[in-house]
Amino acid sequence: MHLQITPHIDVALIALNAFFLFFLGLVIYLRREDRREGYPLEDELTGRLESAGGPILTASPKTFRLSFDRGSVTAPTKGREPVEVAGARRTDRFHGASIEPTGNPLVDGVGPAAWADRAKRPDIDWEGRPRIVPISTDDGFFIAKGDADPRGFAVVGADGKVAGKVVDLWVDRADRLIRYLDVELSVGKRVLAPMAMATIQGEYHRVSLDAITAAQFADVPAIAGPDTITFYEEERIVAYFGGGYLYATPDRAEPLL
Repeated sequence: MHLQITPHIDVALIALNAFFLFFLGLVIYLRREDRREGYPLEDELTGRLESAGGPILTASPKTFRLSFDRGSVTAPTKGREPVEVAGARRTDRFHGASIEPTGNPLVDGVGPAAWADRAKRPDIDWEGRPRIVPISTDDGFFIAKGDADPRGFAVVGADGKVAGKVVDLWVDRADRLIRYLDVELSVGKRVLAPMAMATIQGEYHRVSLDAITAAQFADVPAIAGPDTITFYEEERIVAYFGGGYLYATPDRAEPLL
């Protein structure tokens, strides 16, 4: 059986052209959608805003309604985000040149200590409640029998010195795990430390946190609420500790070879 429509067109040719048109449309659609975040581009040297791809490859604004009547978010945004890198300078005048800190990189948000300007509201669970809360405020969570309870343990920094002690734990109601250690410093300030960067040493009744030194705990970004933490505050805290793996001590910032 010959599926010939005309002397020069058959079903196979039609199917091939249909696939080509579909694939071309898919590529254009994906290139439009990937421009919802991160645009407009900016020249690193001149500060001039680059084109996002013209009317064909630039996605039209789309509004996303947030759950639990928390408003809406529109993407892509227009204009340049008001973010400046303080306390750092570019080492050379070319695209992609590295920057080096001129102040405290952990506080200024340089390199691995950089943070994103996330929403100033807490994450919530499926019931609309704050997702990350102190364990002392939720009777449904407790430390499993046989596991070490770090509350009361000393917190030791990368230099082996004691920064403070754990006074509470912040748990994730959705993932059912500890997210942050609530640390009371010797100066009376309380800060949160990421549980993922800590090592519980139950036999010594201490928590080892090698991301930063004991003295650097004093500059950990604080949170505004006593029992809630916002996306932005989480971003700042994790960035501060993460940057410590490069900037906590001078020898960490030097090359290995």
